[in-house]
Amino acid sequence: MTEPRTVTLATADHGKVTIPEPTWCAGHSHHDPNTQHVDLIHAGHAVDCTHLGTNLFSAELVQSPHATSSAPHLGGRTPGVSVYPLSRTLDPVQLYDLAAALDGYADRLRDLADQLAATLTGGGQ
Repeated sequence: MTEPRTVTLATADHGKVTIPEPTWCAGHSHHDPNTQHVDLIHAGHAVDCTHLGTNLFSAELVQSPHATSSAPHLGGRTPGVSVYPLSRTLDPVQLYDLAAALDGYADRLRDLADQLAATLTGGGQ
């Protein structure tokens, strides 16, 4: 049997603490040792939507194993997907809803592209 992964992190209020680390966690290379114990966070690899050099969206699995917040959209003990620039942590249903909204938006962008193409070729006067 494989031992569970753990990570030891310095905190401002509890010193060094060792916590279980999910297999999806991308590590803690940016960890700030002045972080409070309740603010420790696991984060997966970011999935970015970048176009013309601008990051439109970024999303990553997150979990704050010692969070005390009762506001689910801020993340917490249950893993979720943090989405920027929404500044919300989504559950699976909310993430599927976001994907559907983006699909709809992509369709509207394609409609605009069709209108623009017609206008530029003289057919949309």
